[in-house]
Amino acid sequence: MALPHVLVFPLPLQGPVNCMLKLAELLCLHQEIHVTFLNTEHIQQRLLNCTDVQIRFEKYPNFKFVTVPDGLPEDNPRIGDQIRKIIEGIEEVSSPLFREMVIAACGPTCLIVDGIFTFAVDIAKEARIPLLYFDTISPCSLWTYLAVPKLIEAGEIPFKGNDLDALVNSVPGMEGVLRRRDLPSFCRAPDLDSPIIQHVIKEGKHIVQAQGVIFNTFEGLEGPILSQFRAMIPNIYAIGPLHIQIKSKLANSQCLPKTTMSNSLWKEDMSCMDWLDKHPQKSVLFVSIGSLATMSKAHFLEFWYGLVNSMTPFLWVQRPGSIIGLEEDNINNVPKELSESTKERGCIVSWAPQEEVLAHSSIGGFLTHSGWNSTLESIVEGVPMICWPYFVDQHVNSRYVGEVWKLGLDMKDICDRATVERMVRQVMEVNKIKFLERAKQMSDLAIASVAESGSSYQDLDRLIEDIRLMRI
Repeated sequence: MALPHVLVFPLPLQGPVNCMLKLAELLCLHQEIHVTFLNTEHIQQRLLNCTDVQIRFEKYPNFKFVTVPDGLPEDNPRIGDQIRKIIEGIEEVSSPLFREMVIAACGPTCLIVDGIFTFAVDIAKEARIPLLYFDTISPCSLWTYLAVPKLIEAGEIPFKGNDLDALVNSVPGMEGVLRRRDLPSFCRAPDLDSPIIQHVIKEGKHIVQAQGVIFNTFEGLEGPILSQFRAMIPNIYAIGPLHIQIKSKLANSQCLPKTTMSNSLWKEDMSCMDWLDKHPQKSVLFVSIGSLATMSKAHFLEFWYGLVNSMTPFLWVQRPGSIIGLEEDNINNVPKELSESTKERGCIVSWAPQEEVLAHSSIGGFLTHSGWNSTLESIVEGVPMICWPYFVDQHVNSRYVGEVWKLGLDMKDICDRATVERMVRQVMEVNKIKFLERAKQMSDLAIASVAESGSSYQDLDRLIEDIRLMRI
């Protein structure tokens, strides 16, 4: 019998690619599984420019990269407001090439595909091979996606009136938790014919047709939501947090890499680590809005004033292109009091090695966009969060961080200097001990989940065994 051959196809964005590369490496550690990783040409080139990913994966003779075009012009920025175009390009240009790979005579025996790619269901059926969806957003967020038809049927979307604090009652298991403002950002659309809402409805119909769904999460964090999923899709694999799952496996194998483990699409400025070394334990606030989010220049200045007024040392990632309007206005033209205060107690970089930063002993809080990878990385390191979500799933994540998991504060829909200052002081001073103690409890659960006999360790073993044995 031929060895299993898995074709992995992520959504071509930083978060999903990072997640799926970690899963691919975990599969490669089992030499009986061959892995083909399908990247878009744009993403592959950026990985090659910014990381040692090619060298790192050369250690695995059972792994190979292949690429396809994404259908977008090279000058498309491929950031937050371009996601719909990215999906359309994949569906129109990439998916026919993906289909050719799948139905080829020596094609894969299993597909692991981003949950947003609804076309994969029909291709897997045509090829008569198993399909596993990997949703790299949080299960709590995906569960709200699947509830969109219920929300429409109950008349809860589109919203009637302007009260964003009204409770939402039609998401099973989340009654009393979610307000309108906590639903995924696309739920604020006034028209149900919105392309993203229609795609989400389509995704919900397709995801249940897969042989299983993989999540980057763990039972101790999202057990109740995972139980909801298992009632609909029995084969659920909760194998996260993936970034410590892979570190744990590599540490116990003969394949321990001597290189970095970065999957970043931006060059990381390592000088910030030396800056962090100069600060006391739990004294620095890390600030980053991730790989896709943008903010206006007005919001940028409010953030900056709030940070300097808090008197807290801060490390701030200002990704190129993330501040709309700043390109025309040189950053040196900001008010003098901001630049002077930043020289005293701030460090600004264009991109940072986030996993290493959050693990640094000087980090005491994280002002984040609430992307799922960032949220999990913060949880693992026991770092409390201040959440300023940008779009889609991040609104649900931030509500769960603040209201359900009690790991920080939710600052969504607010961006003024007084609020930023107040919340930074709450996390870094006023309630510092309370938040750190709660974060440590959840960190311990995360680490235990990937230890031998932990829930994520066992789910990964089950996933690998099922890939070896599964037939449609």
